[in-house]
Amino acid sequence: MAAMRYRLTFVVGLALGYVLGTRAGRERYEQLKKSAQHVAQNPAVRNTAESAAQQGRVFVGKAYHLVSEKVGDRVPDSVAGRVRSLRERNGSVGDDWGTSNT
Repeated sequence: MAAMRYRLTFVVGLALGYVLGTRAGRERYEQLKKSAQHVAQNPAVRNTAESAAQQGRVFVGKAYHLVSEKVGDRVPDSVAGRVRSLRERNGSVGDDWGTSNT
């Protein structure tokens, strides 16, 4: 009889914890979501993120050229042709990945 009572108490406690936890969890999730949106809309954060992205594109472009020099003609023609067509289509000079810096 005592074991049944403990099991029932445990199950009730588990159910109560679940209900309270999901309610608090959802509220906390919404709070974190609003905070993240607020930070993402901050002009300083946006400028820093764009600056980091631009620096990344410059680095990748340099790395691409370095690898191209080392690999040379060992790149399959289909890959080389695809890269050339992307460059021509986008008219990019410093950005070999076809991305924009906006």
